[in-house]
Amino acid sequence: MELLFVADPLEAFNPKKDSTLAMMREAARRGHAVWACEARHLHWSSGAQGAQAVRAACRHIQVLDAPRPWFTEIEVAQRALRDFDAVLMRKDPPFDSEFFYATHLLEQAEREGARVFNRPRALRDHPEKLAIMEWPQFIPDTLVSRDQAALRAFAREHRDVIIKPLDGMGGSGVFRLRSGADGAPDANLGVALETLTDLGRRTIMAQAFLPQIAQGDKRVLLIGGEPVPYALARIPQHGETRGNLAAGGLGRAQPLQDADRAIAHALGPTLAARGLLLVGLDVIGERLTEINVTSPTCFVEIQQQTGFDVAARLLDALEQALRAA
Repeated sequence: MELLFVADPLEAFNPKKDSTLAMMREAARRGHAVWACEARHLHWSSGAQGAQAVRAACRHIQVLDAPRPWFTEIEVAQRALRDFDAVLMRKDPPFDSEFFYATHLLEQAEREGARVFNRPRALRDHPEKLAIMEWPQFIPDTLVSRDQAALRAFAREHRDVIIKPLDGMGGSGVFRLRSGADGAPDANLGVALETLTDLGRRTIMAQAFLPQIAQGDKRVLLIGGEPVPYALARIPQHGETRGNLAAGGLGRAQPLQDADRAIAHALGPTLAARGLLLVGLDVIGERLTEINVTSPTCFVEIQQQTGFDVAARLLDALEQALRAA
């Protein structure tokens, strides 16, 4: 098969832990041809000859068993996405306007016959912070708003809160705000709200702080609606509140706990039916905090620590989905 990965620049990959590279290595091991492009390379046009297919400048690469360089380029060619056996959308957040436009181009490619994973419409319909609203029974107390008074009231009620932008990744822009013993608000509450909401022009999320973060922010992976048996608990280090690996968190693989499985089994079939082959659930304690659909990670860390080959499980599910088409 020929697989096209729509991803960030190949040269920017971290070979030690990149999940997209783990997928590419497994695909190459199975004899599949690996191609790659960036979202900025997608294009479509119409003219005197009628509408043309969604195309991209695609790089055919050989994946090497080495840290750097980890690939060599075989050729670059302008190709229609429908000519590949599968297109894997692996562009990292943020979910900005350009990501949004890319999903529309990918959806047009679907109309032309391309098989895209995760499905573009499902990517648009499940923004990673907001998708949890569909399952309020699993989430911590949460407020989505840009209203300063409402956000202040939420902070006053819960006394210890997390506020974060809706389009961030890796823990960027996340604040923990705590009231004093006398109930006085955190001294940084005002400036943090003004900054994140851009003085009320941008909607953000506030959540009650979960002290179980000390045991880790668990990444639970769903593949084809079924949970991978191990989660990666990302544990804050050195006084940090954030467990994100990008913020210095320590990744520790562990078997799924009962609450993790309950959440995974409740959400998995629905998300898979909507065209989400790969999903990353973020769980703190027994509470769901995010649903990651753009480019879930942690494949390498789980495999290195447990021996469970997440990339092989994903390629199994991808091949099965293609056979069933």
